Amino acid sequence: MNPYFDLTGQVALVTGGNSGIGLGMAHGLAKAGADVCIWGTNAENNEKAAAELAEHGTKVRALQCDVGDEQAVAESFATTLAEFGKVDSCFANAGVGGRGAKFQELELGELRRVFRVNVEGAFLTMRAAAAHMIERGEGGVLVGTSSLAAEQGQPRGHPYAASKGALLSMMRGLAVELARYKIRAHTLQPGWTHSTMTDGALNDPHFTSKVMPRMPVRRWGEPSDFETIAVYLASPGTTFHTGDTFLVDGGYSLF
Repeated sequence: MNPYFDLTGQVALVTGGNSGIGLGMAHGLAKAGADVCIWGTNAENNEKAAAELAEHGTKVRALQCDVGDEQAVAESFATTLAEFGKVDSCFANAGVGGRGAKFQELELGELRRVFRVNVEGAFLTMRAAAAHMIERGEGGVLVGTSSLAAEQGQPRGHPYAASKGALLSMMRGLAVELARYKIRAHTLQPGWTHSTMTDGALNDPHFTSKVMPRMPVRRWGEPSDFETIAVYLASPGTTFHTGDTFLVDGGYSLF
């Protein structure tokens, strides 16, 4: 294995790592040799994902955690450190979608529901990871999963789009503030990718007929498409690269 992308001895934390893009990234990290801790709210999905990841031969642990709960995040991070000893890379990937309400009918509670996980959850997770990395003194990387929705007009998707825009801004600020501690910060911006959040749309013939013609690669993304980008982001060979936004959308935003 190329030494720049050999993650043997590293520990990666992936929230929302029991399905979709998060699980795809976790697979890539484990294949590259990293020990992986995934957090998710669904115990059954956690168990299934952990079993899959363990097949790569590295240490794997799945913890049930609601990232929007400050106490739960503190306890889960403490458990992660107790079992793995450290965290080298933290992927704040857990997220929820909106419910498609018209803007004039949108309730404040819906906005807060989405922000609780997508913004506050990412904040709480990365705050814990950053504090640990600073104290440990060996640097690391923080990665937030945003979305194309952060920069494109999305009718009836205002809470989700706004939350992902907030995360994008947060990651840019972290890249500047934490660089002195050898901590890198990046944002991942996926396009249309199969997941529990998107499968309803991606399997809808009406949606597909409208959107697929704009996909230069002529297919939807798969969780496995995010394996290698996760390895690059966690790689110790990328210490001069920080504050970037990685667009992985099959060319959708170009056409």
